[in-house]
Parts: sequence; structure tokens; C-alpha cells
Amino acid sequence: MSQAQGDKGNNRTWIERLGHALIGEPQDREDLVQLMRDAEKRQLLGQDALAMIEGVLQVSELQVRDIMIPRSQIVFIFKDADLKDIYPCVIESSHSRFPVQDPETSQVAGILLAKDLLSYAISEKELKFDVRDVMRPAIFVPESKRLNIMLHEFRANRNHMAIVIDEYGSVAGLITIEDVLEQIVGEIEDEHDFEEEAFILQRSEHEYNIKALTDIDDFNAHFNTHYSSDEFDTVAGLVIKSFGHVPQSGETTQMDQFIFEVLRADNRRVHLLRMKIVAKDAEK
Repeated sequence: MSQAQGDKGNNRTWIERLGHALIGEPQDREDLVQLMRDAEKRQLLGQDALAMIEGVLQVSELQVRDIMIPRSQIVFIFKDADLKDIYPCVIESSHSRFPVQDPETSQVAGILLAKDLLSYAISEKELKFDVRDVMRPAIFVPESKRLNIMLHEFRANRNHMAIVIDEYGSVAGLITIEDVLEQIVGEIEDEHDFEEEAFILQRSEHEYNIKALTDIDDFNAHFNTHYSSDEFDTVAGLVIKSFGHVPQSGETTQMDQFIFEVLRADNRRVHLLRMKIVAKDAEK
């Protein structure tokens, strides 16, 4: 038997085994996920493959508002800014794309790519600079857009960033293609990511996105709470204890005045949480 024939036979065997694992004909998403988890337990799927499959399924349920970078954390470039004002901002933030804001209306007028500034930086003679000459058109999307649709539009239009607007047309935040892909493949970090800033992200006055691996001590310091770190080191441990099991995406639990919703999880770990602070009289 040739190598090609052997590979073909192995592929057919793998597909047949996976098909056999799914013979149960799942009736809904929960059934499908459970069958996939059973397949992973029987070593028909790898743990990483299962996590990505679950991520793909979750992307179709999450909305842009669930993962967007809130307006308060956006690094804006003003439309009338000079190069001497822009360069320090680009260097300090290490971002590659910046929304350009009109100082008069506070609306986003376009997107500035850091690479478009290179010709000005390396030119031996002083070039006339106007942000409006180099900025690209901005793409605007509503908070309610589904992530799977957002990913399709990113790919179709070859855009990497979109400005998120609320129901009144005001800027609510921004989202990048990397943000969406991270829901499938997990956290994508580079040398410019800062762990301290990424663990707790405020989305509104009473809502936060929190990485499950946030240290309990950091959580206590941020929210003035007093949860013990003797038994667990991270927020994930506290949340799993409250659930009594490893929760799935979409499940919620309440601890004191905090309501936690699982945004991303696999069959072994919780990855990302949405936390809402409710009034004291609303506690269980």
C-alpha cells in the first residue's frame, strides 16, 4: 500500500470514528457540545480541537457588545493633531490602528494606520502633514451584531477594526478581528500586551468583562471585596465553587452583589466572565 493510500485510509477511519460518535443526532446546540465532549473523552478529538469547536459555536451566540473594547479605553487621535502629538501616542500605546476623532463633534472621522506615518518619519525633508490625507474610512457596526457575522464582514471587506456604535449613534467602543478570533483560538498575546490592563475591563458603570484567571487579591483590590485566597487563587475558582461544577457558556451565578455570566469556557476551564454589579437589596 502506498503512503497516499495509507493516509487516505487513516483519514477515512478518523472521519468514520467521529461520525460514529455523533450518531446520536443532536437536537440542539447543547446536545452537539455534549457529543463533542464525549468524543474528546474517547480521544476522538484533541482538547485543543474541542476548545476551538466550542469557540466557533459560541461566536454565533455572542454579540459585538460582549467583547468590544469600551470607549473609555480607546486611544484616539484628533483630526487636527500634528505629528509631534501623534508620535508619542503611537509609541506609548504600541497600537497599529487608531480611530481619528473630530474634536468638535466627538465622532470618529476615520482610522489612522501607524504604518502610514513611516514615510513622514524617514523622510529627510519636512513633509506637509494632515491626518485627513492619510486616514482610512471607518467601519461602523451596532453593538448587537453577532460575532460570526462580524468575522465574515472582516474577512469579506479586508478590515481589521470596526467602530461600535450604540442605539443613539454614539461611539460605544471598538472591535478588531483579533478580538473575534480570540473567542475561537484563545488569547492571542504579543510583546505589547499588558496583563495588568487586560484582566478587568469595564464595559459600563456596573458591568465588567473579567478574565477567569484574575487573581482574587487583584479582584478584591479592584472592587473593595474581601474574598479569601486560601482555597482558590483566581476568580475562576470562586465562580466554579458557586456553580458547584465547571459551567458552560451562558450559565450565570450570583455571589453577593455580583452576577457572573460565563462568556467563554470549555469542559475543563472557565476563560472569560461578564460581571454585573447589582444593588444590595437585589442580592440573593
